[in-house]
Amino acid sequence: MRVSDVSPISLQTSEQDGFPATARQLSLDTYRGLVMLLMVSGGLGFAEVAREFPGSPTWQLLARQTDHVRWQGCTLWDLIMPAFLFIVGVAVPFSIASRRRRGHGSARLLAHAVWRSLILVLLGIFIVSNGAPRTEFHFINVLAQIGLGYWIVFLLAERGVHVQALAFILILVGCWYWFYRYPLPGPSLDYASVGVPQDWPRLEGMAAHWELNTNPAAAFDRWFLNLFPRDEPFRFRAGGGTTLNFIPSIATMLLGVIVGQWLGSRHDESRKVRVLVAAGGLLLAAGIALDPAILPGIDSTRWTTCPIVKRIWTPSFVLYSGGWVTLGAALLYWLIDVRHLRRWTFPFVVVGMNSLVMYLLAALATGWLRRTLHTHFGPMAFEWTYGPIVESLTILVIFWLICLWLYRQRVFVRI
Repeated sequence: MRVSDVSPISLQTSEQDGFPATARQLSLDTYRGLVMLLMVSGGLGFAEVAREFPGSPTWQLLARQTDHVRWQGCTLWDLIMPAFLFIVGVAVPFSIASRRRRGHGSARLLAHAVWRSLILVLLGIFIVSNGAPRTEFHFINVLAQIGLGYWIVFLLAERGVHVQALAFILILVGCWYWFYRYPLPGPSLDYASVGVPQDWPRLEGMAAHWELNTNPAAAFDRWFLNLFPRDEPFRFRAGGGTTLNFIPSIATMLLGVIVGQWLGSRHDESRKVRVLVAAGGLLLAAGIALDPAILPGIDSTRWTTCPIVKRIWTPSFVLYSGGWVTLGAALLYWLIDVRHLRRWTFPFVVVGMNSLVMYLLAALATGWLRRTLHTHFGPMAFEWTYGPIVESLTILVIFWLICLWLYRQRVFVRI
């Protein structure tokens, strides 16, 4: 991990995270900052407020979109992690190009990629273990997932788009086939023993191969996580997330690499936007084709060949979420780099240039800051209808001000 004292972002003179100093860097930092602010906002307390307005379609919509789907499906909140992984991938070709210009050889680049992967995994374990009586060896948070796959993405980043596209397809097809061929549980299985609630809406037909905690990735964790010291044997994770999510997550980062290379090419800006919009639309269509149940009004999984499930990062989720995040990249590129509408980007750039700091603040200091606010203002200060929103915004603003201070001091923490 390094603390860099460099000039803040500008259109001509700065360089951050290896990107050339262009407006394109501004659009990427804006995207990264927007995603990070969503990630650490905790849903802005919309779900709590929505309970006070059970008959309001607007509040119920906000509550749904600022929380994760229980299993099958996708909301705005389910797109945050794939967006962040996608942005990591977009940054890779620019970072490599910058290091190449500074004379770094392949061995040095690989060593740095492996080092970055290791640090990210260790940081992920550190965050998961925060407040625990002993080290918790879990690998499902965003830092650990990036770390497990980053070095593989790096190895593919200079292999050309055809190799990257082939790797993308092979990962998705391989993951789909592995789950599909894994035998379904027999009628004697006690689903409660693997954490499936009694009221769980069980998947049917082919989709049942991607059921909660009865899939091969969950079975792998029942072996793998018990190799580490634990107070009691690992049996299941209530939410269903698995260590091996990092494999299809590589496909999400590879998609970002391909987009990053396209944005760094010499093609016309308008053509870049058109291609990104078309690619995003095709990815969305492919994800929906695998799981038509994502569409409104379709409740049955009869036509589902692979359900869209963020918690186990299914191939259909890679495609569906990839479509949305690619469209997001196209929109920001068009607004910032083509239309040159940049004034509004500053609050997001402040966070985007210190995204690791923002993530660590949210992961390690949110609980402490909330208790501190209650100490000085009293718990009743936030126990009113819109109190959860005020509390969440207060915490978010304080974290943002810390990032602003670092930005003003030209201090940027990166690995």
